[in-house]
Amino acid sequence: MRVLIDTNVILDFLQKRQPFFESAAKVIMVCREQIVQGGISAQSIADMFYILRKDYTSEERRRILLDICQIMDIESIDKYKLISALLNDDFDDFEDCLQTKCAETFNAEYIITRNIKDFSKSSIPSITPEDFCNKFFSDKETEKIIQ
Repeated sequence: MRVLIDTNVILDFLQKRQPFFESAAKVIMVCREQIVQGGISAQSIADMFYILRKDYTSEERRRILLDICQIMDIESIDKYKLISALLNDDFDDFEDCLQTKCAETFNAEYIITRNIKDFSKSSIPSITPEDFCNKFFSDKETEKIIQ
C-alpha cells in the first residue's frame, strides 16, 4: 500500500503533539518498517524545516529531516503539478491541492492527514492517522512495530 502523509502528521510525530502523537507515530513506524510505502511532498520538507526552527537548531532540523527522508519517498513538485494546482479552483488551500497532485503521481491509495475536510475535493481519499491504523492494523500489530 502507498500513502502520502500530510505535513501535519509528520509534525505531530516530530513535536510529540498531543493527543495526536501516538497515531502519528504508528503511521511513521509502519512506513519505517516498510509495511506501508510512505511518501511526502518535497514541499513538506521545506515547510517542516521552517516550522521546526523554534524547537530545533538548524543542524538538528537537518538531521531530523534527513532521517524522515530515509523513511519516506519524496514526491517532487514540478511545473506540471504547480500549473495543475494553480488551475484547480476546487481547493481553497493551494498547498493542499499540491499535496493531492503529489499523491496522484505517487499513486497513493490514501492521503493521511488530520485535516480531512481540506481534502474533500481530492481525487485521492483522505483518512486520519487514527482511522488508518484502526482500519488496517490491530493494536497488537502496531504495538509490536513501535517496540
